[in-house]
Amino acid sequence: MPFHILTGSFVHESNTFKKGETTLQDFRNDVLDLGQAAIDRFGDVNEELAGFLDIGRKAGWQITHTVSAHATPGARVAREAFDHIAGLICDSARQHRHTLDGILLSLHGSMVPTFCEDGEGELLHRLRGIVGPDMPIAVTLDLHAMVTPAMVAAAQIMVSYKTYPHIDMRETGRHAARLLDAMLHGKTRPTTLRTHLPMLDEANAGRTDVPQTAALYTRATQHESEPGILAVSINAGFAEADILEAGPTVLVSYDQNIPSADTRARAIAEGLANTIWAQRDSVSNDFLTPATAAQQARDFDANHGPLVIADYADNPGAGAYGDATALLQALFDAKATGGAFAPMIDPQGAAILHRHNTGDHVTLALGGKQDSSFGGGPLTVTGEIIHLSDGSYTGNGPILGGITHSFGPTAVLRVNGIDILVVTQPAQMLDLMQVRTFGIEPASLRFLVVKSMQHFRAAFEPIAGKVIVCDTGALATPQAHLRPYTRVRRPVWPLDRTGFSRA
Repeated sequence: MPFHILTGSFVHESNTFKKGETTLQDFRNDVLDLGQAAIDRFGDVNEELAGFLDIGRKAGWQITHTVSAHATPGARVAREAFDHIAGLICDSARQHRHTLDGILLSLHGSMVPTFCEDGEGELLHRLRGIVGPDMPIAVTLDLHAMVTPAMVAAAQIMVSYKTYPHIDMRETGRHAARLLDAMLHGKTRPTTLRTHLPMLDEANAGRTDVPQTAALYTRATQHESEPGILAVSINAGFAEADILEAGPTVLVSYDQNIPSADTRARAIAEGLANTIWAQRDSVSNDFLTPATAAQQARDFDANHGPLVIADYADNPGAGAYGDATALLQALFDAKATGGAFAPMIDPQGAAILHRHNTGDHVTLALGGKQDSSFGGGPLTVTGEIIHLSDGSYTGNGPILGGITHSFGPTAVLRVNGIDILVVTQPAQMLDLMQVRTFGIEPASLRFLVVKSMQHFRAAFEPIAGKVIVCDTGALATPQAHLRPYTRVRRPVWPLDRTGFSRA
């Protein structure tokens, strides 16, 4: 009989400083696909489910896929949303528990519901209550996971991404599935150990285009060729979540059947953790002020491609509101023209623009409506509507290739020589089709503002004449002291500079 494997995906990165809740409708607006619908959408793209299926088909598994649920990073996950999606996975486990041989889940690792601090740990705890303590469970995690002891206790196998920008999701799924298959065949007896660091996140948030950080992931991969070492995962953490177990972790899944593998796993984890700690002040980004970034935009020679300006602090991919106006105001003040700004997440503004026609000139209050203390308040602007759309786009780059998403009702408003992509649904900039679909061609621009920390580099850096990074003071600002932490265990770097036990 083939092994019967239950699969599922429940992914959210929760910014605990953001107002409101991430609702079930937010998941529906992004991804909430059941069973075959999820397989049809994600079965042959750069996504963990595709990796699960790659190995599962080769191994002859019978796969029952429950749900693929993703929402753009945002506020804590509402209890209704968590219980509904977790319930879909748990109900299926309950229905099939007498025939199940294993469970394979794609999670994030930084989901914080409204009723607890550890969404993934809560889901795994509920599953264990259904399938018992011995059922093989393998989990994939985002590189920015905040891995808790409860998560490690509930799953034998954990495998995280090793790239940021994340371009190895499918391979991560394959890795976890291969380890699960070996366990099912009795070839290994995995368990996972965890080492935690007293930091909000790794110095470069896990950037694998930074040599000293990339070297950590190279070491992790090399260690995986050692006897008994099954997976080495370096989780950079997520500084925008204020929970007790916040911070980077190193995980090592190892084979308990191999003598001394536990000792070697501990040495590997401690060695990598010590390097992360030693490099804690080695930040590679040069964070420019909005005024400085705007001056460079105004004066940039785009003969070899546009100046790409990353609005790091207003990254929707870190749960920021995506409506900060500080950089846009600076561009207006500097009289920078010939550029584009993407996106401005403003449902009210998009709705107003959609009451007009292409070519109309409209005056409205744009952006800054969520929390003006982070990144600036609304700007009153007058511009010409260049494009109107339902917001649907299909990516063709390293991260979103072949995957369709939607910004919801979307407009391009040209104001003072800058084309502003005004959208309804939140998303960070990951793919060139997120602008090209709406008539914005980067090759024709002097500058392009993208609301993203790092993921934009996979698609936008190759076409850029130069990339710069701006701190607009929005919710995901690198100035962590501007966020009111109350839950994280202290001392913690960089909020504290003394009192640490780690040498």
